[in-house]
Amino acid sequence: MMTPEPLWLDSCGSTNTELAAMPDAPHGFVVATREQTAGRGQRGNTWEAQPGANLTFSLLLRPGGIPAARQFEMSMLVSLGIADALDGLLAESGCAERIAIKWPNDIYIGDRKLCGILIENSLAGSAIGRAIAGIGINVNQRRFLSDAPNPVSLVEFTGRELPLEETLEKVVGAIVGEIDRYGSDGDGEALTGRYMARLWRRDGQWPFREPGGAVFTASIEAVAPDGTLTLSNGRSYAFKEVAFVL
Repeated sequence: MMTPEPLWLDSCGSTNTELAAMPDAPHGFVVATREQTAGRGQRGNTWEAQPGANLTFSLLLRPGGIPAARQFEMSMLVSLGIADALDGLLAESGCAERIAIKWPNDIYIGDRKLCGILIENSLAGSAIGRAIAGIGINVNQRRFLSDAPNPVSLVEFTGRELPLEETLEKVVGAIVGEIDRYGSDGDGEALTGRYMARLWRRDGQWPFREPGGAVFTASIEAVAPDGTLTLSNGRSYAFKEVAFVL
């Protein structure tokens, strides 16, 4: 799928900040950087990325009327697009079937984190006018120095380094394709079904912990249109109100 030519920067603080300063940027436009010095993750988390080895970029999306009350659909669409692109990139590695979405939108291979996503939506009336998806994907980094518990990169599965420009093109094309096919009258129930089928630890009982609480075991029951996670303990949680125990 054809998308606008990306803007590559040698270095910047945050690609989300750079793209937010371009209000007229077209749907599918990307700001990518070789080195991001002040990247942000969900709720203030940081993202380690060796300069020149990984993809750190922000993608401008104009989703065509997704209601504000259903804005978690953007998260589902973006994460599904990335997972689909990774299916192709890792098709020969034998591990594509292990690609999963960890609620709400991290991308995992097995029990290791490959990709983080931060989506910032801007409303136009009662709908999403535009969204900026900040995305970090570990591509060619072989050694991680932060205290993150479980990072992994594509090179560890492919056995060879992947060209960043071509990898970016495939990932962005898959995301934009998801958004464009969904449009303004997409089937939210079908989308949630696809998301649930990709969900990490979807089946079985797993350990969880509430902030400051003891570990408990539960299974995933549902994810609501607003992103709320319901577990088999009868409780529903917003992001950061419960955590998987790795």
